[in-house]
Amino acid sequence: MQNTPISTYNYNLPKAKIAKYPLPQRDKSNLLIWRNGQISESTFQNIGDYIPEHALLIFNNTKVIQARILFQKPGGAQIEIFCLEPETPPDYLSIFAQTQSCVWRCLVRNAKRWKEGKLEKRINGTRCTVERLASQGDVYSVRFEWDNSGITFADLLELGGELPIPPYLNRKTEASDKETYQTIYSKIKGSVAAPTAGLHFTEAVLQSLRRKNIRFEELTLHVGAGTFKPIKSEILAEHVMHTEYFSINKTTIEQLINQTGNVFAVGTTSVRSLESLYHIGEMLAKNPSLNPNELNVSQWQACNSGRLPAREALLNILDWLNRKHLNSLSAHTQILIAPGYHFKIVNGMITNFHQPKSTLLLLVSAFVEERWREIYDYALAHDFRFLSYGDSSLLIKS
Repeated sequence: MQNTPISTYNYNLPKAKIAKYPLPQRDKSNLLIWRNGQISESTFQNIGDYIPEHALLIFNNTKVIQARILFQKPGGAQIEIFCLEPETPPDYLSIFAQTQSCVWRCLVRNAKRWKEGKLEKRINGTRCTVERLASQGDVYSVRFEWDNSGITFADLLELGGELPIPPYLNRKTEASDKETYQTIYSKIKGSVAAPTAGLHFTEAVLQSLRRKNIRFEELTLHVGAGTFKPIKSEILAEHVMHTEYFSINKTTIEQLINQTGNVFAVGTTSVRSLESLYHIGEMLAKNPSLNPNELNVSQWQACNSGRLPAREALLNILDWLNRKHLNSLSAHTQILIAPGYHFKIVNGMITNFHQPKSTLLLLVSAFVEERWREIYDYALAHDFRFLSYGDSSLLIKS
């Protein structure tokens, strides 16, 4: 896996194939079906015709935050602060509830023009200041302070932030994106990018799936900006995978334990979370007394594991949660899924069409056993729309 040459996962993506806007109706998007090594197509509103009865669908219920805030220096230079993840307090729930100050890890555009001092702006009458603290590479610790204890940091972002649509759309965020760049089931604030496989779902589609006795469960993985980061190294071993926070309820783990096959993940974020669960279960098999902050999945952890049955791994997590008197598992995952990886929990995947030389494309390639190119060639030849606002695919392992 680690010696995979990245050039193998490149393809020509014409700009005209990138969907800059969504379709007026979410579920009218094209749907490519890959099943038993065969390709067919339909529309997303008919996806229930292809998912087996009694399957279990896992959705990522994260909600995109208005993570981009613009400040201006007295001399006129514009500084963009892009909130990536909480630092102080270190968890999303607490940091969004803060009413005076907090620290985020951020990307800073035009950072060379802002080396010291505080920047200030008024957000709906509230005075807000930002101060640069330490930096690690191109990520900065930024302290936010505001003078209105009646509003939370979540309110501040809602009032003064901008929804960060993907950079490859090459356009500014528009008012319509606030609705169209969220899934209809988004709940938990924290992502800086949408789990785009879910953008195609409508209530009508969900109802059609319920009629087939297909069950739904949710997890939360907050998508980071690293999801847009192309692999620039020549081999995979030289790429540093981004880390993301995820959380999954005990009841969902119980459903997974009782499910015999046909676990369908909505999006690569759900895939990464579910497969990370397996590796956490393996860790607990070796050391059942691990603390919550020790249950994080590293980039290459999957390379040296895989002997434990999936159900046993999940039972280890359930036992650990019961012993810790916890109702959910929270962890960080850096898992990198690439060709050579053997899936432990996920049998089916709903996902959009991804950028060349991206970790998302490598994950898809691993799932379809290196047959990604014929799938993408078909999509390009049959006028499928690509990337976040593009069309969808349903991939089912035989």
